[in-house]
Amino acid sequence: MPFYKDHYQVVIIGGALAGMSAALQLQAKGITDILILEKHNLPGGLATDFVRNGFEIEATLHEMMSIGPKDHRLKVGQFFDDMGVDIDWLPVPECYRVVLPNSGLDVTLHDGYERMAREIDAAVPGTFEKVHELMLLCRRVYDSMNILSVTPMSKLQMLLKHPDFVKTVGYTATQVIDTFHLPKKAVELLTPYWIYVGSPMDKLPFTIYAFLMADYFTGSYVCRGYSHEMSMKLQQKVEQNGAQYEFRQEVEKILVKDGKVRGVRTRRGDEIACDYVIAAPYPNKVYTQMIEPLSEVPEGAIKMVNGRELSVCPVSVIAVLEGTPEENGLQNYSTFSGRTMDTNEIWENYSNLTEPYNYITTICLNYANPNCVPQGFSQISITALVPNDPFKGVQETDYLDLKRRLANEMMEEYIKISGVDFRKNIVELEVTTPMTIAHYVGAWKGSIYGYSHRMEDHAVARLQMKEQDHFIQGLEFAGAHGMSGDGMGPQITNGRAAAKAVWEDLEKRKEAGR
Repeated sequence: MPFYKDHYQVVIIGGALAGMSAALQLQAKGITDILILEKHNLPGGLATDFVRNGFEIEATLHEMMSIGPKDHRLKVGQFFDDMGVDIDWLPVPECYRVVLPNSGLDVTLHDGYERMAREIDAAVPGTFEKVHELMLLCRRVYDSMNILSVTPMSKLQMLLKHPDFVKTVGYTATQVIDTFHLPKKAVELLTPYWIYVGSPMDKLPFTIYAFLMADYFTGSYVCRGYSHEMSMKLQQKVEQNGAQYEFRQEVEKILVKDGKVRGVRTRRGDEIACDYVIAAPYPNKVYTQMIEPLSEVPEGAIKMVNGRELSVCPVSVIAVLEGTPEENGLQNYSTFSGRTMDTNEIWENYSNLTEPYNYITTICLNYANPNCVPQGFSQISITALVPNDPFKGVQETDYLDLKRRLANEMMEEYIKISGVDFRKNIVELEVTTPMTIAHYVGAWKGSIYGYSHRMEDHAVARLQMKEQDHFIQGLEFAGAHGMSGDGMGPQITNGRAAAKAVWEDLEKRKEAGR
């Protein structure tokens, strides 16, 4: 019996969150002739964990957005429920703690727009009304984004129905926040999440900032069984629904003829015919290495990828410590700390490897998932999200020493604010860099956060350019590089968007009688 059928309606390259969400969305529309090809031996890509000497350790997920409680699901949580994917979600106890010794700030903010505004007001008196109104503005932009991403509208309709979205869409986060005339300390308390989109506040579109803030301060979640629980349950469901999911099957080529997808070729030489391909690899790789023949790649596709900047990459220290969180100086779930909240200064610091990182985010998973490690141990991750450019010149002979130095510097940065040197309690330790991501996952140049959100290229601009940026019939993309951008929640959205594009094309063909 052949390993593959002669033909599939849809082939999905990559069995991570976006690819599996695309499959589920297609299956909900009645399309079940789907093949998912995953080059690794487990599903999920970066949504995974690993085991060291009996400790199961979360690899990447800090928190999942757009979930919501059972009785009031947000779009990602509702999608899982609608698809019959039962995840055991645990709410994180706070949004973040900000510790900036140079500014005299040590404040913890919780979800709920009014609550966080009052917490900022307690630290910076007289700011409640302005901060609360800023958060309500963020929410209105967030709601508009969710509607406009699925509902086409004329410019007049947008202006009438979504005035705040229209008024702010052409401005940076800094420009809009400045109109509220908040004290510097209040702005610093409102800034930490910039790291998750990787553009300094002066360059970050307010639309992206607003969506991020509105979503996070609605409340975030983690999986009781780590992000790997999410991956495994998605994989089980797509197979139950009729998809063929194959591991250790790397796709080398996407076969194209006369501007249309004809199939794929795997590394082992299988040629598989199909009508549509949904690709997780970055467009950079697809358009320069994977299309066969390369003459089928339009000039516009190369211009598009050359015009986009890769977003940030993680440098992370992931450790299991002997002792409780309190004994190791870990006081809360999520901490942003450093010497400054000037995002331009941080970005300049991140853009070299010669000095310690001056801004880090630290997660102690115990506070959201008390059973993440055996009793009496702590699980911690310390991360800087940096450009990949500084790593391009690193020599193989210097790499391990560099990892050790970065890890030690990042741990020392947290120890400065905790007052407890937990390094003597380390039981297991892993250090990841962009090279780690590129090697194990295959993400383009180690980038897990897709393309940078800039004023000239972000979700709104990409939505407007959707048709012009579609270069090969039957080829769609789903991953961090998708229209909605980075993060595990947006991967679900990006996968659904790719499925929607396939479905709409199928409907057009039916109407045309083809």
